Amino acid sequence: MPKSTSSEEFPNRLRLAREQIRKLSQSELAEKAGLQSSAISHFESGTRKPSFDNLRRLADALKVSTDYLLGRTDDIAGPATADRMHRHYDNLSDADRGLAEEILNILQKRKK
Repeated sequence: MPKSTSSEEFPNRLRLAREQIRKLSQSELAEKAGLQSSAISHFESGTRKPSFDNLRRLADALKVSTDYLLGRTDDIAGPATADRMHRHYDNLSDADRGLAEEILNILQKRKK
């Protein structure tokens, strides 16, 4: 079941993703997202809300899901990352699929 959202969730999640997850300044995020630094400041202070296009730009620049930024999930990557990986997986040869699975197993074990 999706989490409920509040009007304060987006500014907090945006700041958290920028500062603690990606270690970016507002100007660095603005450059990566193709936005003005002042826009990032307004979004984080809650004085402005991003358009859908700007929300997508922010999520892409931060490598998080839009649902994470909106507070709808605590899963940072979200299903979009899994979908992208699955699309590429389908284009691999059987040998490369085996290698990909081995790499994912190694990464999963590192996480523990």
